[in-house]
Parts: sequence; structure tokens; C-alpha cells
Amino acid sequence: QGPLVESGGGLVQPGGSLRLSCAASGFTLDWLTIGWFRQAPGKEREWVSCISSSDGRPRYADPVKGRFSFSRDNAKTTMYLEMNNLKPEDTGVYYCTATGQAQCDLYGMDYWGKGTQVTVSS
Repeated sequence: QGPLVESGGGLVQPGGSLRLSCAASGFTLDWLTIGWFRQAPGKEREWVSCISSSDGRPRYADPVKGRFSFSRDNAKTTMYLEMNNLKPEDTGVYYCTATGQAQCDLYGMDYWGKGTQVTVSS
């Protein structure tokens, strides 16, 4: 296993919900910027949500605003992505990630999980 391990993906019908988890191994997340990215088939990996080390506030990409919620546990070793009202366009592999930088940048993240598949289909 790597430094970050995702779980919770699966097949869900449109309008359904899933909760993704990401456990850190060997370090805590409280001093890092943490985030979730996703990659749909044939598309580039894209940013979904980020909690910056500078202010601790979650931010969301426009397609998921109002439907997804990003949090981490009090022990600062696990992060969660609560996904509600899922749509077929949310289908993809979801990756958790972390960096010592102050923002989430696809090419600047230091740690990546191996990803978990989310499929939204009827």
C-alpha cells in the first residue's frame, strides 16, 4: 500500500450517494493541503475539491458544488468525500492527494492514492 489509500467507490444509480474515504499511512494530514481529483475515460484528470493548508476551507469545482462535501477526521489521518445526487458525468476514477504546497495543482501534488472507481449508471 502507498501513503494514501482510497476506498468506498462502486456502482450507484443516478441521484444516489457514495462516501469515499482516504486513509493516510505514516503521516497526518493536518499540516498538508489535501484534495480529490477524478479522471473519466478518455479525459484528463481534473480537480474536484481541495482543502488548503493556508485556511482549512474546502473548495469545490463548479460541477460538484452543492452536491459534494469534503472533510477530514479529528485525528487528521483520514479524509472523506461525501457525494450526493450523483450524475452519470461523475463517473470516473477518484484519487485522493496531498501536498506541502498551499494549493491543489495537478502537477504539484506530492502524494497520490491509487484511485477508486465510481460508476453512476442506471
